[in-house]
Amino acid sequence: MLELKDLTKTFGPMTAVDHESFTVAPGEIMGLIGQNGAGKTTTFRMILNFLTPDSGTVTWNGQPLTRADYDMIGYLPEERGLYPKMRVQDQIIYFARLRGMKTADIKAQIPAWLERFQVKGKLTDKVKDLSKGNQQKVQLIATLIHMPKLVILDEPFSGLDPVNASLLQDGIMMLRDNGAAIIYSSHDMGNVAAISDHLVMLRNGATVLNGTVDAIRESFGRTKLFIESPLDEAALRAFEGVTALTQHGAQFELTLADPAVGQRIFAAATAGGYIPEFRQVPPSLDEIFRMKAGADHD
Repeated sequence: MLELKDLTKTFGPMTAVDHESFTVAPGEIMGLIGQNGAGKTTTFRMILNFLTPDSGTVTWNGQPLTRADYDMIGYLPEERGLYPKMRVQDQIIYFARLRGMKTADIKAQIPAWLERFQVKGKLTDKVKDLSKGNQQKVQLIATLIHMPKLVILDEPFSGLDPVNASLLQDGIMMLRDNGAAIIYSSHDMGNVAAISDHLVMLRNGATVLNGTVDAIRESFGRTKLFIESPLDEAALRAFEGVTALTQHGAQFELTLADPAVGQRIFAAATAGGYIPEFRQVPPSLDEIFRMKAGADHD
């Protein structure tokens, strides 16, 4: 298990990470979210020992990470780093051997990995001759082929179309099912909500959210209401506590100041019997992100 405890890092007068604490267990996927400059990449670099924290600890299974432990980490940086004139096969072999794999084992596994991520290109192609998306998939294979026990992915979905993003999600889930502890950052809240067991949100280096996706959403209350009923726009706006309303065809989407407002609307909407839709839910993760990213807090 990866554990960060009271991790702090400053650069001059700026606090990049402020007493950050979380754990990532084997077989768990954790999303680390926040605006640019929130401290996500600094966190990754402290885990990897690229940066030394001012205070706090990073441990794996209760102990500081050793040189051998770093060989079982798979790290995909936000800024991609491939050798453009190297052939695809040689590129993957090079990175896999750095993680202790034997060349024969690497060569035997490469075709299956290329098929898994649907890489369009030959083993003998130079990296520079592949599309940007396929280059990214080659680097991802180089990150994962040694089946790391801890996986750190910094903005792995950046630049991927929906099909390739889905392939990446499948690869992440496969590693999770094989017992890897996975931590990744993303600005796509759809991806975060789809695959994260747990998430941490940073704002200016401080942790402002920490928990499961469902628990975090429920903590904001069921203030989103989707309704299709005999009530028209004017009738819905007349309810005290309706702070926003948009219409999508016959459906209305309401934002409520208090979840209890939904009970009064339900009673009025169903006074004549059946209605096609009444769905009261917490705000989406994307809405929560925008609220917390721009909110003042201690």
